Amino acid sequence: MDDEYAKLIRRMNPPRVVIDNDSSEDATIIQVDSVNKHGILLQVVQVLTDLNLVITKAYISSDGGWFMDVFNVTDQAGNKVRDGEIINYIQKTLENDEVLLPSLRGTVGLMPSEEHTSIELSGTDRPGLLSEVCAVLADLHCNVVNAAIWTHNARAAAVVHVVDDVTDCAIEDPKRLATIKKLLHNVLKGNNDLKTAQMTLSPPGFTHRERRLHQIMFADRDYIKVRRAEQGKVEDLKSRPCITVYDCSEKDYTVITMRSRDRPKLLFDIVCTLTDMQYVVFHGVVHTGKMEAYQEFYIRHVDGLPISSEAERERVILCLEAAIERRTSEGLELELCTEDRLGLLSDITRIFRENSLCVKRAEISTEGGKAKDIFYVTDVTGNPVDQKTVDSIREQVGPNMLHVKWDPFHSAKLPEEGTISYLFGNLFKVRTLQNLKLIGSYT
Repeated sequence: MDDEYAKLIRRMNPPRVVIDNDSSEDATIIQVDSVNKHGILLQVVQVLTDLNLVITKAYISSDGGWFMDVFNVTDQAGNKVRDGEIINYIQKTLENDEVLLPSLRGTVGLMPSEEHTSIELSGTDRPGLLSEVCAVLADLHCNVVNAAIWTHNARAAAVVHVVDDVTDCAIEDPKRLATIKKLLHNVLKGNNDLKTAQMTLSPPGFTHRERRLHQIMFADRDYIKVRRAEQGKVEDLKSRPCITVYDCSEKDYTVITMRSRDRPKLLFDIVCTLTDMQYVVFHGVVHTGKMEAYQEFYIRHVDGLPISSEAERERVILCLEAAIERRTSEGLELELCTEDRLGLLSDITRIFRENSLCVKRAEISTEGGKAKDIFYVTDVTGNPVDQKTVDSIREQVGPNMLHVKWDPFHSAKLPEEGTISYLFGNLFKVRTLQNLKLIGSYT
């Protein structure tokens, strides 16, 4: 009865979206008003993120059963959103109350989707792992049409879409699917995997790859710290996110503040993790500068209670830090652009492995018979790749096909000083440190 009543209320109060290009000089303002429901913030942020829009500011309020959020967005070039098709898409999508996002699923189900077979992988990361996975798929005549691969805290996860090399369609033969699962599971398991490697063929339907990667790595507990033997990691400590968790006892909220290097899709990654951890954001502000992002959220658990234990606070901090770090562009960015063919990914990752490179993250895509693959690589110790190795790899692959896009080791560092927490002076009452009881911090 409660569920039916909630549906009735939503039908009586459909979502309303206002897109304003006049009020701000440098951003398009998107205001969303709707009956509140768990996951609606993620739904809105995911729609904007999937359009490659940059959220420069956000003001979130969902108390009292009503969701009222304002987002300042630009395109990738920092311009206002003026494309009529994109504006119309945002309006129609966010005003459609029936839009559903993929939920957290277990690792069961052996059915391919209609256009491709979606393979989800997780296991212990090691040098050459991606090369071995790609070699198995090539040997089984599975052509990778797109994929996303993340590594974090010695764990690896991937969502890979493959088709049959001959038919260019999803693989449906149960025996062949069983063979794929068995061989990939053996590759993931390796010889020393103390955790159980997972290889799953996803059920039919829409799968949001990045959403699933967050869920897979969260379920794999990648937020648990591991000792690293690599050199060069000490230098990165200054740019790690600064996260605090404390009580707002007057309003019965838990307050989370985050300060980190700004990057694309940062808000999406944070909201994914809070949603998966069953927390609801009641109020919040997001602000980004030239290099830095500041976020503050007032949250409760879905049961209506704030965080109540020190162990829970520490877990929230670790999980949010993992959410920020998973997509961090670690390593040299290489872009491969060439004609797609069976075994292409196997060949390029083999060359990386033979030159002692580790793939930290990868985005694989094909369109119109063309492959456009992006790899973030380091040497096996996590250090920068030397120029001689880069030149050698480009010579083997083809200098016109493989390009160096970005080198983080020669990029500007995150400023050590300068906070932007003053942003909340206009939204919340000014509070001094004496009014707040700091009960959890992590840097």
